[in-house]
Amino acid sequence: MKKYVIIALAVLGMASCSEKKFHVEGTITEAQDSVLYLENVGINEINAIDSVKLSADGQFSFSGEATEAPEFYRLRIADQIINVAIDSTETVTVKAAYPKMATEYEISGSENCQKIKELALKQMDLQRRAILISSDEHLTVDQSNDSILGLIKQYKNDVKKQYIFPAPNQSYAYFALFQTLGNMLLFNPRTDKEDIKVFAAVATSWDALYPNAERGANLHNIAIEGMKNVRINEANQAQTIDASKVQTTGLIDIALPDNKGKVRKLTELKGKVVLLDFHVFATNDSPARILLLRELYNKYHNQGFEIYQVSLDPDEHFWKQQTSALPWISVREEAGLNSSTIRIYNVQGVPEFFLIDRGNNLVGRSQTIKDIEEAIKNLL
Repeated sequence: MKKYVIIALAVLGMASCSEKKFHVEGTITEAQDSVLYLENVGINEINAIDSVKLSADGQFSFSGEATEAPEFYRLRIADQIINVAIDSTETVTVKAAYPKMATEYEISGSENCQKIKELALKQMDLQRRAILISSDEHLTVDQSNDSILGLIKQYKNDVKKQYIFPAPNQSYAYFALFQTLGNMLLFNPRTDKEDIKVFAAVATSWDALYPNAERGANLHNIAIEGMKNVRINEANQAQTIDASKVQTTGLIDIALPDNKGKVRKLTELKGKVVLLDFHVFATNDSPARILLLRELYNKYHNQGFEIYQVSLDPDEHFWKQQTSALPWISVREEAGLNSSTIRIYNVQGVPEFFLIDRGNNLVGRSQTIKDIEEAIKNLL
């Protein structure tokens, strides 16, 4: 009996030692007797999770439980802040001297943290230049505002090209989305169509890599809300469509292999409300559109709604990668933009969609449907 107790205790000891931890350590000199905080930067609030009173040598060491998805923290003394991203069980080392630790620090052990440092310094430089412009007495208010808006536009374009679009799955891409100038978010996902695409690109990557992550779900919701706001605004501004020009026609069948090699016929979906979607995944607009389609599919699939998506991408392998996790029917037209299918359906540009009722009848297309969600609900 004692033998089994000893074995059990040994197993418990091994389990305790194998707990996944991350570590943030290093030195911050010139800060003797100052309190250094490690704070978790959450979605809605910032919470202190540990602290230490620094000695003359400035050494510190923090650790915490690793999370399934990347998480964000910051080291802080008073108003001096160093942002840190943690992915799993890595060890991040920081070396700095107070009171310039926020701008003159060294960080190692994480490429994400290196990139976040670059972004933080770029943001500070943007703020410095904006202050110089606003304090220039030779500029009118309009000239000052135009100059600052120009700086912001240039900054955003640079961040998109250099940090976000090349690696939307990285923590630094997420970090870049929420940079500010004063109290203003540089990327406005609520009403700006181009900024929504940026959020959607990161959200799509996080959905795929970290499907249960709260941060990914939050990005998803922000992007969807922004797309809805834009759609409502555009609908309000659009001219009323002449109802006499809307024609209801029978369905021309499509039979194409899906991403698993099975031929799928459009007419086999009779009895369901179907969104026939023509799409090219190799476009900047693709992530935002996929988010919107996923939202519709999740809400109405159980009521009899289906998506039949026709890809016109030339690269079959790329298409299969992009559609492997999609829940709806994904087929590919090998001839792409030269296919007879898009000529038959008179597709002038992509993305393009058609709505099909339960009786296999076309009831409208993008140009004739103001609110796709409302149209789907009416047919269901």
